[in-house]
Amino acid sequence: MLGILLGTLLLSLPGIYQSGETLGLVQRLFTATSAICVTGLVVANTAETFSLFGQIVLLLLIQVGGVGIITFGTLFAFLRGRRINFSERMQLAQQVQAIDIGGVVPLIRAVFTYTVIAELIGTALLWTRFGPELGLWPGLYSAVFHAVSAYNSAGFVLTDFGRYAADPLVSLTVTGLIVLGGLGFLVQLNVLANLTAPRRNRLLTYTRLTLTVTGLLLLGGALLIAVLEWRNPATMQPLSFGGKLLSSLFQSATPRSGGFATLHIGSMEPASLFVIMVLMLIGANPGSTGGGIKTTTLAVLAGSAWNMVRGRGELVVYGRRIEPEIVVRAGTVTTLYVGLVLGAVFLLLATNPQVEFETLLFEAISAAATVGLSLDGTDQINTAGLVLLTLLMYLGRIGPLTFAVAFNLRGQGKAVKYPPERDIPIG
Repeated sequence: MLGILLGTLLLSLPGIYQSGETLGLVQRLFTATSAICVTGLVVANTAETFSLFGQIVLLLLIQVGGVGIITFGTLFAFLRGRRINFSERMQLAQQVQAIDIGGVVPLIRAVFTYTVIAELIGTALLWTRFGPELGLWPGLYSAVFHAVSAYNSAGFVLTDFGRYAADPLVSLTVTGLIVLGGLGFLVQLNVLANLTAPRRNRLLTYTRLTLTVTGLLLLGGALLIAVLEWRNPATMQPLSFGGKLLSSLFQSATPRSGGFATLHIGSMEPASLFVIMVLMLIGANPGSTGGGIKTTTLAVLAGSAWNMVRGRGELVVYGRRIEPEIVVRAGTVTTLYVGLVLGAVFLLLATNPQVEFETLLFEAISAAATVGLSLDGTDQINTAGLVLLTLLMYLGRIGPLTFAVAFNLRGQGKAVKYPPERDIPIG
């Protein structure tokens, strides 16, 4: 919250905007929240509205929001030589989904190192295309901005990526950065450790599960979008065969919290928009820069449902039993997320009757899942709607379950165990 307020103040500084451009207070709050919650929804074109100084401020907010304010605070503590106490280790462990609290501090060091390396590689690859097009320094700046935005799943752009729909270098680089950022730091580091020393570092069950679900969603989404958009004259039809495959993969990856687009989202078929909304709602992995209910949540719920259909009692994944508490947690997260989105859509419809239902539904899911894709309807939403979307982005970033637990009063529960009730029909 403090980061959002600070970002709003920074966007009020002189020199932030291009000559003749400015944003109101609510719009500044919305933009700061979108940047620090790495969403990407905007009320004005970033390149045309913000000066170079303003764009750099947004870039810093994206980087802080992506890696995490708590993590950045830990970095500054390292630089000052201060020790990290147990309470701070607990906060860090929750943020990056660390399993061993004692190993959190080395993990944070690795997170920063890995983040810098990934963004530098992405910058180098993008610069090979942007440099010749824009010139040495403008091309380098554009490469840095989009590499950081993509890896942190922010979705802020300075150019129309539609012209790169058939460009394998740009499309695959941005797709790769989005996927890496959405995997989560623990998964990335676990895979890297396994590749360098497989005998000492096995792949965690969590890593194997998230990699499997991520791959299935990425390929499945690409296949569905390709089938649905292949002959759409407003999206894929003009592209070459390779361009169609690249754009299908790109549009499948970006709803996982990336926010970029090489096809005009508003021109896609209704069925394709439905696929994108489902992918946005699922989101990325726990401990990543992305939002949504998370891939592990989907996997646990789907596995539990399949177990119930087959008449099996406990859920087993890769030879490991999943505790009932995790299943309950997955159901709770999904219920809270769906309830949050439905409630937000109702309020948006009530306060913005001039905007189409499909647009408001898409905007609400995009905000709650911190994706940033839009049907070009953000600038049509009034002040009350922008405030509501701002709250959605904030809750989507911290997670509805975390928000609910924060308001849970301790000590009110009684140590009473009531008799079970088995006569309530479900389904």
